[in-house]
Amino acid sequence: MAERGRSSEPGRDQARERRREQIRARREAARAAREQGLAERERERLEELSERVRGKAAAMPSGSSALTRSPRARLDTPRADRRRLLPVYDPEAFGRFSEKIARFLGTGRFIVWMTLVIIVWVLWNIFAPAHLRFDEYPFIFLTLMLSLQASYAAPLILLAQNRQDDRDRVNLEQDRKQNERSIADTEYLTREIAALRMGLGEVATRDWIRSEFQDLIKEMDERRLFPVESDEGDR
Repeated sequence: MAERGRSSEPGRDQARERRREQIRARREAARAAREQGLAERERERLEELSERVRGKAAAMPSGSSALTRSPRARLDTPRADRRRLLPVYDPEAFGRFSEKIARFLGTGRFIVWMTLVIIVWVLWNIFAPAHLRFDEYPFIFLTLMLSLQASYAAPLILLAQNRQDDRDRVNLEQDRKQNERSIADTEYLTREIAALRMGLGEVATRDWIRSEFQDLIKEMDERRLFPVESDEGDR
């Protein structure tokens, strides 16, 4: 019996090894089939991509038209500056410059300097030697310069006024919003104070408690709950 048991054990081990090898072979075959399927899918995908690329290349124009056609711009890429016929300037910087000039034109210093220049201009062209005079009477060049100065001063002053009007409009809008918030806060505080008053109206105060005690003492005296006579009289 012992010999039969010993002989059967190697047979069982061999059967187990065969089963393990069969299972391992099946797994390898399944893995190979899976990898083959993935490779075929990848190959089909590459073929589709290549066909799409070929179709796009065939649809694109050839020759000089393909070279002149600009590539499609991306939405996240800023456009390059285009050449303009008119000069490019900074409106904010020009506005600040115009405001400075307008402020200077509205000062007494400008009036004094302009008066001095005109007086010197007139006196020089009257009393200077003839070969040194550059604008004789009726002072046409002086009139032209004053007209040119006025023609430039008026638009600059209007531009400064427009910028000031814009700032005033923004300030008024901010003040209006601030007033609305202040009114809303005031109404909220008013409601809170009214609620506190209503709540305090039901709270017992010191004067009310004192008056209640006094009324209670009077009522107890009337009912003779406390002895009226002194302790010495009782003794």
